[in-house]
Amino acid sequence: MRPADDTGPEITYAECRQCGTLIAGLDGRYSCGVCGWVNHHSEGHRALPRAEDDADHATGGPGGNRLS
Repeated sequence: MRPADDTGPEITYAECRQCGTLIAGLDGRYSCGVCGWVNHHSEGHRALPRAEDDADHATGGPGGNRLS
């Protein structure tokens, strides 16, 4: 659940655990463009938004599924 005073994602910085490159991420979720290392999504600073929280999320059923 997101805090009521949510201002959006925060850009965070860390050192790549595999090669040591300084990398930037969103809310503590990182991916290194040099060596390909990524941290697990559960290591982020807050919960990921649910699909239902997306205004463009299609509701179930044939009318809501854009792929059918």
